[in-house]
Amino acid sequence: MNSWRTTAIAILRSLMVLVFVLYLTSCGGEKAVSQEPSGILPEKARLSKQISEVSPPAVIQELRPALEVYQPQVAIVTPKSDEILQDNTVTVSFQVKDLPLFKDRQLDLGPHLQVILDNEPYLAVYDLNQSLVLPDLSPGTHTLRVFASYPWDESFKNEGAYAETTFHVFTKTDDNSPDPAKPLLTYNTPQGKYGAQPILLDFYLTNAPLHLVAQENPKDEIADWRIRCTINGESFVLDRWQAVYLKGFKPGKNWVKLEFLDEQGNPVKNVFNSTVKLITYEPKGQDTLSKIVRGQLSADQVRPIVDPNYTGKIPVTPTPTIEKSPERQLKEEKQPPVEPKLQEAPQTESTQSKQQEKPPKTTAEPSPSLPPTLPEIIIESPQPETTPKPQPQVTPKPKSTVLPEKVSPHQYPDAAPSPTLPLTQSEVTPKEAAPQTKQVE
Repeated sequence: MNSWRTTAIAILRSLMVLVFVLYLTSCGGEKAVSQEPSGILPEKARLSKQISEVSPPAVIQELRPALEVYQPQVAIVTPKSDEILQDNTVTVSFQVKDLPLFKDRQLDLGPHLQVILDNEPYLAVYDLNQSLVLPDLSPGTHTLRVFASYPWDESFKNEGAYAETTFHVFTKTDDNSPDPAKPLLTYNTPQGKYGAQPILLDFYLTNAPLHLVAQENPKDEIADWRIRCTINGESFVLDRWQAVYLKGFKPGKNWVKLEFLDEQGNPVKNVFNSTVKLITYEPKGQDTLSKIVRGQLSADQVRPIVDPNYTGKIPVTPTPTIEKSPERQLKEEKQPPVEPKLQEAPQTESTQSKQQEKPPKTTAEPSPSLPPTLPEIIIESPQPETTPKPQPQVTPKPKSTVLPEKVSPHQYPDAAPSPTLPLTQSEVTPKEAAPQTKQVE
C-alpha cells in the first residue's frame, strides 16, 4: 500500500511539473507591458526580439501641452443612427466642440478628425465646412467611427472625443455591425507609410473600463482587458490605454495586428476587435512628421501645427543696410565739391605746358578790383571740406589757372588772394614772384 501511494505521488508530481512547463512555454511568446507613465520609461524597453518601446520624440512632448487643454466633443450629424439610405453615395457631416480643426499649409499637419468607415484606412478631416462624401458604398450595413486626433495622429481619449453610428445602404445586413453591449477596439495607427522611427501605436477603446479600475476587486462584474499586439509574428501584451512609440521595424513592409483580450487572455468576440494592417517603412522620409520624429525640425519651427495664430516662425530683424543708409546719404551730399578739382586739373596741366608759347583762354574771369597790370597769380584749386571753415595750411606746389593774357612774368612770394574770388586760400610760386606785392595788396 505504501509503495502504491509513493508511486501515485511521484506520478502526480510529474504531471504537475509537465503542466507548469507547458504553461510557461505557451506564455513565453508574450510579454505584458505594465501601466506606467510614458514620461518615466527607460531609454529602451524591449517588448520582443525586434520591437522596443521608447519615449515619444522630444518635439512632440514639447508641443503636446498646447493641445492638452482641450476636451473635444465630437458628434456625427449625418447619417443618423440606424438610418436606411436609398443611395450608395453617402454625405457625412460632423460637429466638433472645444477643439479647433485646421491644417498648416506649409507643414501639411494640424488637429483633425480620424474617420473610419467599417475597418477601412482612416480619412483625415480638417475642415467642417466641407462635407465628407463616401461614394460607391456596397449595399448593406456600415459603421462609421470618428474621434479627435492630434496632428501626429494620436487620438484624444477624453470622454466625448469619440462618436459612432451604424447606417444601412438600401437594406440591413449582419456585416459591420458591432454589439453595443461588448467592448469595442478601434485600430488607429500605425497604417500607411512612415519615413522615420519610432512609430506611433495607438488605438481607441469603447465600453472598456480602465485597467486599474477593473483590477481593484477580482469579484466584481467589471471585466479586465488587455490588448495583444503582434508585429511581424512577435507578440506582446499592453495593459494600458495610451500612445506607445515603437522601434525595430524593418525597411519595407511590416504587418501589425491588434486583438482585444479578456481577463483570461481569450479574444473578446466583436466586430473590429481583431484587426490587421500593413504598413511600409521607408527610412529618411522627407515629410514633416518624419522630420519631427528625427529631430530635424525644432518645436518653434512646427508650432503652427498646434497654434494657428503663431507668428514667431518668421522673426523680423532690421537689416544693416537700413541702419547705414543715413551715413551714406551724408557722404554723398559732401562729395560734390570734389568735382571742380577733377575738372580743373587737366585744364591746368595743359595751360602750364603752353604758358611760354601763347597764353590760353580760361574760363576764369579777372576780378574787377585788380589793376590791368596785375601779375600772373596762381590760384589753388579748392579742397573738399565737410565744413565751410577755411583751410589752415597751404598745400605745396598746387595746380593753377592762368588769368589775362597781358600779365607780367614776375611773381610775388607773399601774394594774397583776390577779395572777389570765392576761394579761401591762394599761393604764389616763388620762382615767378615780382617786387610789386605791396601794390597788389
